[in-house]
Amino acid sequence: MSKVRAYRTLENALRRMGFVYVAGVDEVGRGCLAGPVVAAAVVLNPERYIPRVCDSKTVTPLERDRLYDTIVVQAVTWSVTAVEPDEIDLVNIHQASLRAMQRSVMALAPLPDMVLVDAFRIPDLPMAQRGVVHGDSRCTAIAAASIVAKVTRDRLMADLHARDPRYGFDRHKGYATRDHLDAVARYGYSHVHRRSFRPPSLFDTID
Repeated sequence: MSKVRAYRTLENALRRMGFVYVAGVDEVGRGCLAGPVVAAAVVLNPERYIPRVCDSKTVTPLERDRLYDTIVVQAVTWSVTAVEPDEIDLVNIHQASLRAMQRSVMALAPLPDMVLVDAFRIPDLPMAQRGVVHGDSRCTAIAAASIVAKVTRDRLMADLHARDPRYGFDRHKGYATRDHLDAVARYGYSHVHRRSFRPPSLFDTID
């Protein structure tokens, strides 16, 4: 996937309208078999431009780590929230993603007065919000949130791999790759796998 730099056009337009703290929100891990879904919310400082911020999926892990370090230092405020597999199984992955994003927004200090979300609208927010289609590739604040969420989740999955290396979480981060499916077929689901979704090939897998 080619790297396309996100822009501050939308955030700048909103600030000219009077909004002061414009947060970008994104989540990662919706399509995984294992591990949490993670959401981040970021309010970037308009006076401290961060070059090369773009959709987290389009940059290397090394570049994501570098951008993460810069974002969390230079942002006005940021937060990150993980919703674990047991809660995902209880409410479904879509609702869990919305909960993660809502909790991340509400953990910001100061609270934003405008929230930009990648594609979705988040329920139960007390401030204005706007869903932006392909926001992680169009909007710098959302792209920054995607980087914070992705780096955080990748590190969580590396920690899970260190505790139980049978599944290869350090390689596929919980997604349904061939080697992950083979490991689940061999070992069954672990406590960090989501019971609410199984590929057809694993319907007969015994936990």
